[in-house]
Amino acid sequence: MTPRPDPLRARWRRSSSVLFGAALVAALLPASPAQAAPICSVDYQTNDWGSGFTAQVSVTNEADSLSSWELGWEFSGNQQITNSWSAQVSQSGSSVTAQAPPWSSGLASGQTATFGFQATYSGSNAAPAEFTLNGLSCAGGDEEPDPETPALAVDPTSVSLEPGGETTFDVALSAAPEGDVPVSVERSSGSEALSVASGGSLTFGEADWDTPQEVTVASSSDGSGEPAQAEFTVSAEGYDPVVVTARELTGAANEYEEEFLTQYEKIKDPESGYFREVDGLLVPYHSVETLIVEAPDYGHATTSEAYSYYLWLEATYGRITGDWGPFNDAWASMEAFIIPGTADQPTNGSYDPSSPATYIPESTDPSDYPMPLDPDAQAGQDPLAQELSSAYGTDEVYGMHWLLDVDNKYGYGFCGDGGDDVPAYINTFQRGSNESVWETVPHPSCETFEHGGENGFLDLFTDDDNYSQQWRYTNAPDADARAVQVAYLAHEWASEQGNADAIAANVSNAAKMGDYLRYAMFDKYFKEIGDCVGAQSCSPGSGKNSAHYLMAWYYSWGGALESAEYPWAWRIGGSSAHQGYQNVMAAYALSETEALQPESATGAEDWGNSLDRQLEFLEWLQSSDGGIAGGATNSWEGTYAEPPSGTSTFHGMFYDEKPVWHDPPSNRWFGFQVWDMERVAEYYRVTGDERAKGILDDWIPWAIENTTVGEDGEFAIPADMEWSGQPDTWTGESTGNPDLSVEVVSHGQDVGIAAGLAKTLMHYSAATGHAESRAMAEGLLDALMAHQDGLGVAVPEERADYERFDDQFGAPDGGLYIPEGWTGQMPNGDPINSDSTFLSIRSFYEDDPNWPKVESYLNGGPVPEFTYHRFWAQVDVATALATHGELFGDGS
Repeated sequence: MTPRPDPLRARWRRSSSVLFGAALVAALLPASPAQAAPICSVDYQTNDWGSGFTAQVSVTNEADSLSSWELGWEFSGNQQITNSWSAQVSQSGSSVTAQAPPWSSGLASGQTATFGFQATYSGSNAAPAEFTLNGLSCAGGDEEPDPETPALAVDPTSVSLEPGGETTFDVALSAAPEGDVPVSVERSSGSEALSVASGGSLTFGEADWDTPQEVTVASSSDGSGEPAQAEFTVSAEGYDPVVVTARELTGAANEYEEEFLTQYEKIKDPESGYFREVDGLLVPYHSVETLIVEAPDYGHATTSEAYSYYLWLEATYGRITGDWGPFNDAWASMEAFIIPGTADQPTNGSYDPSSPATYIPESTDPSDYPMPLDPDAQAGQDPLAQELSSAYGTDEVYGMHWLLDVDNKYGYGFCGDGGDDVPAYINTFQRGSNESVWETVPHPSCETFEHGGENGFLDLFTDDDNYSQQWRYTNAPDADARAVQVAYLAHEWASEQGNADAIAANVSNAAKMGDYLRYAMFDKYFKEIGDCVGAQSCSPGSGKNSAHYLMAWYYSWGGALESAEYPWAWRIGGSSAHQGYQNVMAAYALSETEALQPESATGAEDWGNSLDRQLEFLEWLQSSDGGIAGGATNSWEGTYAEPPSGTSTFHGMFYDEKPVWHDPPSNRWFGFQVWDMERVAEYYRVTGDERAKGILDDWIPWAIENTTVGEDGEFAIPADMEWSGQPDTWTGESTGNPDLSVEVVSHGQDVGIAAGLAKTLMHYSAATGHAESRAMAEGLLDALMAHQDGLGVAVPEERADYERFDDQFGAPDGGLYIPEGWTGQMPNGDPINSDSTFLSIRSFYEDDPNWPKVESYLNGGPVPEFTYHRFWAQVDVATALATHGELFGDGS
């Protein structure tokens, strides 16, 4: 697979490099004049400043696998190479050869290798006209070219329409004909209720062969019977026929599914404000309201979590209606905006899997930052990179970055250029486990030193002798795993309808995403798992012995910008695993479902190991009460420190009551319980795995005992929890953990988590017949429906934590820390210095329509109250209704 084109982001990218068409040889040239049997294709891009340039070269092997490779070309001018990276480049006169690096000598069929070099020149700097691979011309042999087979271009080949309604598809030709070409469209099989209403006879000529002409299919049914389906054949003399499948949409089968569609329409209504439309694609906001501070620090940011819920919404819509177009649109939006593309991660070809990253210790105190690099603490080997490059023909990483500034509110723009009002990758959390959202400094994911201080924002986080312009992204594995889970559900539902082909491409993309998600299974610096103490003494891993096979809190990747003199790239996994991020449904889908098995050599095997390990993990963490405790780490306090004596272990990892996140403690929120157990319950319903049932048999009664449902919409679910003790060291079987307990210390009305709890109870009830679970779930759904408004389902909530808006460093709860003497600016001119607060570097909040409530509170007034419409929560409510419709119908 060649690197994915990025048409939406291409417009926003600064033109620092040029794609030379002359260098796109062989298979990348038009087909008709090409020579036979091309053996390679080359992408040659430069960053030119008039007297010198850097080049990034990608070579794709179009022939049989090679055990080693050497790319050759001739310069047409006086270009002279001065240094290179990711390949051994040598030059004799105008002749250049680039040999494979020692850590990646082979080049499989379809695989791409990327390297770079710097050179000087005077005069002209034309791209090389021809390349050779191992001495053979990339263009292949000199025999006469084969004539191109003309084709009918039909898009799409699967359409849906309402009973009694219409739908369209486009027809064109793939190449100019010598004369007029008549094209006919006729129903070739299926229901007579579907017919060609217009466009049955089309003609294409030499002037308009590539201009699409529209065909309209109409339905004559009234929707009372089974949905109609038919096939329409597009044909022309001398062209292979193309078949288009048309299906009538289904509708809600019961009142719960009707209510899902009601909530769906509210969410998708442009007037509601859940989305921003960019170039025809929808980008979900974190919430309708802009003034909201939680993990995202602004309501019109978005997260990879929100995107995974967007997929879930559209997959459920596809199940109920048979229309999978919105699901595909959601995935297209993901690829355009939150999965970094080629322009966003340009120097992955410089990545060396034998030396994946330089170790940087973490600290539990944000005021200890910036933290120094420690090159003496050796990282292990990355066992995934070469396998992934071979499988997908690219060195890019296919995963979501966790945070997107949808409206470009901060003003960083693409790659920090402060440009157009387009979604921009940003980051916040960077300074250890005690850095709350109130103590973060928003910064661009592409650091060009255009904003912040002298070194941009880098020297707030890392202490280095030399700072380089760079890009870097952080993945939230919970979100990517949910996307895979949803793709599995979509595949199952579409297959039952006979619609699997409609989403096959994106189901395959989900498998690919799951392949890269394996980075979350590995220690942060690829060190061996188990009793890992001492950053310099803990053994670097090799092969898979650095894999814990759990879903860590993150994985990350980054590298130098294209303009760097010596490009480099890095990747890290995650040493700490939280129970709330585990997803046995994703692990099951990626290891057991053919359509979702990754293309890599060991991807499915790794996910099979992960499925077993995750179930063990939850058994190990289950308290004597039934709740699931925090998690485990392979790097105590982020420094591979020695934990307190007597700390229990899981496969050598240390028990961590609150992994990664301490302000507030990451094990305190009931929502993580529900997110994880919902997946376990669904997995049990699908597979009948008794290990999952054992976990649920203890968790479900605990959750029910701590939940109440009353009259007129009254309900209360657990909100905050406190833990005591620790689990017993894992020996392969649960002991019941008599010394680990949990207490629910507060209750609340989080509508999203209440809906997730209802789904968990329904899956469990459907699998076991447990009547109390179903009754509680239905009670929760009824209560939620009593809190409907014009935008969805919501309840008022007080935000006492908003007192931290203007906390300075040293306040009782913390406050924003900026080192003494460090100065800089946000893009809007807000100064950054040791007197800064959360608000002072986000002065735009003072213009928010809801700001007066907060301002009054800061001046001694009452705690402000807000009614928030979080996107993920609204989707949880809607899909809970649909789950009841799927599993129990109307409930009669």
